Amino acid sequence: MNVRIVGTGSAVPKLRVTNDDLSRLMDTSDEWIKSRTGIESRHLAVEETTTGMAAEAAGKALQEAGMTAEELELIVAATATPDRFLPNLACEVQSALGAKNAVAFDVSAACSGFLFSMNTADMYLKNGFCKNALIIGAETLSKIMDWNDRSTCVLFGDGAGAAVLRAEETDSTEAQPEGILSTVLGTDGARGMVLRCDNRPVNNPYVQNDTALSYVSMNGQEVYKFAVKTVPKVIEAAVEKAGLAVDKIDLFLLHQANYRIIEAVAKRLHQPMEKFPTNLQEYGNISAASVPILLDNVKNHGMIKKGGKIVLAGFGAGLTWGASVLRW
Repeated sequence: MNVRIVGTGSAVPKLRVTNDDLSRLMDTSDEWIKSRTGIESRHLAVEETTTGMAAEAAGKALQEAGMTAEELELIVAATATPDRFLPNLACEVQSALGAKNAVAFDVSAACSGFLFSMNTADMYLKNGFCKNALIIGAETLSKIMDWNDRSTCVLFGDGAGAAVLRAEETDSTEAQPEGILSTVLGTDGARGMVLRCDNRPVNNPYVQNDTALSYVSMNGQEVYKFAVKTVPKVIEAAVEKAGLAVDKIDLFLLHQANYRIIEAVAKRLHQPMEKFPTNLQEYGNISAASVPILLDNVKNHGMIKKGGKIVLAGFGAGLTWGASVLRW
C-alpha cells in the first residue's frame, strides 16, 4: 500500500508585518532580527482565525486532489492555538468544509505537529481504516505571544497549511514506489520547559488562582542546541529507514524556525544549502503550519519533480521532533 500526497494548500493572514514595522513598536531593528534569525517579515491575524485559515488551506488541497469535502474520510489537524478548547480544530474544519463523512481529531506536538499528523494518517490509511485523509497544520501564534518580549515575539507568525493523502495499491512491478517511504519521530519531555506556554491554572470554589494569561517563553540557546544536534540525526535515521542515502535526497524541507539552525543542519549532513529551500524570510516561524506551507510553496514553484525524493522535518516544543522521507 502506497500513501501519497495528492494535493496541498496554504493560507496566511493579509497583514504583512516587516521587521521595520516592529521596530516602531518595540526596541528592535531589521538588522538585529535578520542577522540572528533570517526572518524579514511575518503575517499576523487581524480578522482571520485558526479555523478560517485551516479551512482555506484545506479547500485548496482538496481542489488540487480533485476531491469533494464529502469524500473525505479522515481529518487530522495539528495546532497549539485552536480557536477553542472545544470543539477541536479538526471538527471545526469538518463543519466549515461540509466534510460530514470524515472522522476528525487534533494532534498537539507544536512545531513537529504536521509530521505527527501525517504519520498518524499514514498508519490509518495503511491499516485500511480509510482510503484518504486531510492533514492540517494551523496556528495563530500571535495570540499567545508577549508583545513586550522582543526576543521571542519577533520570531513567530500566523498561517495554515494542508495536504490530502490517498492510499493506493502497491504495484509489484514498481521498482521505486511513490509516497511516504519512512517516518521517524521522537520526544524528550524532560527538556520540555525550555519552550513553554502554560494553560489555565486550577481555579474552582476550593482553589483560588490568578487567571492571568500565560504567553510563550523560550530559552533560545537551549532550543538551538537541541535542534542542531537532533534534527540531522532524525533525518539520517529516516533516510536510512527508507533505504536511501542522504546524498540522494533532492530537497530537505525543514521547520522554518531559524536560518542559522537550517544552515547548521545542512553542514552536519554535508549537503549544500541549495537543497534546503526556505520561506522564513517572509513568514517567520508558524509552528505546526511551517512545514506544510513550505511544502505548498516549493511545489507551486515547480521545485519538486515527479519521482523526486524529499525529506520533511519538524522540531520544537515538547521537545518533539520528526522526519519523513517521500518520493513524489
